Amino acid sequence: MDPNAVKTELVLILDYGSQYTHLITRRIRSLSVFSLCISGTSPLKSITDLNPRVVILSGGPHSVHTPDSPSFPAGFTEWAQANGVFVLGVCYGLQLIVQRLGGVVKVGEKQEYGRMEVEVERNTGIFGSKKVEDKQLVWMSHGDEVVKLPEGFEVVARSQQGSVAAIESPARRFYGLQYHPEVTHSPEGMETLRYFLFDICKVSAGWSMENVLDEEIKVIKSTVGAEDHVICALSGGVDSTVAATLVHKAIGDRLHCIFVDNGLLRFKERERVMETFEKDLHLPVTCVDATEQFLSKLKGVVDPETKRKIIGREFICIFDAFAHDLEQKLGRKPTYLVQGTLYPDVIESCPPPGSGRTHSHTIKSHHNVGGLPKDMKLKLIEPLKLLFKDEVRELGRILDVPQGFLKRHPFPGPGLAVRVLGDVTQGNALDILRLVDEIFIQSIKDAGLYDTIWQAFAVFLPVRSVGVQGDQRTHSHVVALRAVTSQDGMTADWYYFEHKFLDDVSRKICNSVRGVNRVVQDITSKPPSTIEWE
Repeated sequence: MDPNAVKTELVLILDYGSQYTHLITRRIRSLSVFSLCISGTSPLKSITDLNPRVVILSGGPHSVHTPDSPSFPAGFTEWAQANGVFVLGVCYGLQLIVQRLGGVVKVGEKQEYGRMEVEVERNTGIFGSKKVEDKQLVWMSHGDEVVKLPEGFEVVARSQQGSVAAIESPARRFYGLQYHPEVTHSPEGMETLRYFLFDICKVSAGWSMENVLDEEIKVIKSTVGAEDHVICALSGGVDSTVAATLVHKAIGDRLHCIFVDNGLLRFKERERVMETFEKDLHLPVTCVDATEQFLSKLKGVVDPETKRKIIGREFICIFDAFAHDLEQKLGRKPTYLVQGTLYPDVIESCPPPGSGRTHSHTIKSHHNVGGLPKDMKLKLIEPLKLLFKDEVRELGRILDVPQGFLKRHPFPGPGLAVRVLGDVTQGNALDILRLVDEIFIQSIKDAGLYDTIWQAFAVFLPVRSVGVQGDQRTHSHVVALRAVTSQDGMTADWYYFEHKFLDDVSRKICNSVRGVNRVVQDITSKPPSTIEWE
């Protein structure tokens, strides 16, 4: 998807490190307005090339008093005013506007964190739909406070402690909120964002997944030459499947897909996904059974990062062989590679603004097909890289991908290797985990809970416990059950099952899976944990 195709209505978020920054992106998209998020320290040209209608300066953990605190580039305010661009500062973003335009921000005597009431002082601009003295609960998170406004700015709302809560300069088209309107803890926040975008900025709500589909097909057709061939590694997940279906719609059977059974798949995964690929989506897919190849290389390996790297390397070897075989068959090398990269994957590859780093910490060392051999020289096609997971599912629905497939919970690239803690080849850990996972997931479906949970799975723990089964003492394995709720996988909360459900599923597992005598539940959110265990 090309941002320039919707640039006249683009809302651009400059990220200064708030945990809520990407929630702003999602909230705006939910209003059928296209939004993108880039680093708050991006060069001015990176901003102006996108030609946004509105720029939002996000919150962040920094203080404008710190010498190396992140800020928008020199010339930004002049460019915004000269081009009629509306600017909204949120929390730290508001303080940046004040400090950079000649106002004063000081360390607050009374810091404000959490829910707080604010009162409207002027029913103009961003609060034009409110009445003076109207009150609303908002989510505050700041230690510094504005004590002097730049010339031409006015206070339009204050907190119950008297601190500046909202400012504006309609003549300059600059606005600021000291609180976070994007979070659910600010109940009227979406109304404020909606009013700001549609009534103040006069943005049109015309962005939809249908637009994305039409636009992306045009981009693919114009990018891929008439005789070029494209390859795609299908994982069996929603992302790669929707990406492949989209490319197939654009170029037909010049797309060549490969699905690899690495021995780390879920219960009957290979049979289930291949049936969808072939019968429902009519995708040209070659299935490769590489179980022995993967498991032999993983034997004895317990370090999770090493496991991921081994799996990544083996995928590359198989993928390389597939590409060479295809070249022999076609008489020419494939030109492009399709990957189902999503926007959160792009985001997690970026360093936090103000961190002083140029690279992020390793969150996922094995994502899609990384580290391809240099002699393959494949150009990337990533049709989903500006979309969130729920948007990909909506795109898949438009492409007639079966609803049951689209609703499938995410499954990691390294498969069950990140759900068997320790050596995946030891004993019958994989077989036990497959059966436990199948019982857990089927129980969730039978209870009508599957669609309300973002991701659920079982984990094989490298410990044994004493139990009593059939009037006999057992020394068997322990398995953990994990289920989380989330919107995009970037943050997550553990799911609160009814006690009866947990009791029933625990009994089913211990009575049906030989070698298991204890079931535990993971009740950790993300952060501090990740969703997966390894």
